[in-house]
Amino acid sequence: MLLCGLALYGLSSGLILQAGLGVDPWDVLHQGLARTFRGQVGTWAILASVVVLLLWLPLRARFGVGTLANAVLVGLCINVTVWLVPVPHSLALQALLLMTGILLNAFATGLYIGAGFGPGPRDGLTTAFAARGHSIRLVRTVIEIAVLAVGWLLGGSVGVGTLLYAAAIGPLTHITIPLLRPGVPAVPPAGDRL
Repeated sequence: MLLCGLALYGLSSGLILQAGLGVDPWDVLHQGLARTFRGQVGTWAILASVVVLLLWLPLRARFGVGTLANAVLVGLCINVTVWLVPVPHSLALQALLLMTGILLNAFATGLYIGAGFGPGPRDGLTTAFAARGHSIRLVRTVIEIAVLAVGWLLGGSVGVGTLLYAAAIGPLTHITIPLLRPGVPAVPPAGDRL
């Protein structure tokens, strides 16, 4: 489940990139870094994961094998997908690629989280800050806005795909995570709500 989920996550991110209609906030950053400093988007995703993991150290966050696999495998699969999947030249195909990417991303998230081998670097950073008494919603929002802004300033693509991803990924993973990890409630107890 872990390896399949991470591979599909990288594939889904690559599809969203190739759609050319805007990408999720972290990939706006990765794409902006690739455009500014050269290199592949997936390679920058790996490098960003390493930096994020270094931020875990002062927070004393604990990681698992899934955390390390996430840091490397997702970026490699992004690079392979971007290499293999051509950029579509019609809006209908772009929209199809975007929607497929978003749905696949939600499914992949449910798979790799459901495997239970540790959070991804970015998710772990959020939960490590939240464990210090901050709202997960606030922490996640601040981090996402910050990486989106930096990525956009570096030339990353912000568009309708960015907005659609932001609106859809929460409700979709609300379904896929409990579905693919039995025993995880769809709605957390009142004290744990975001």
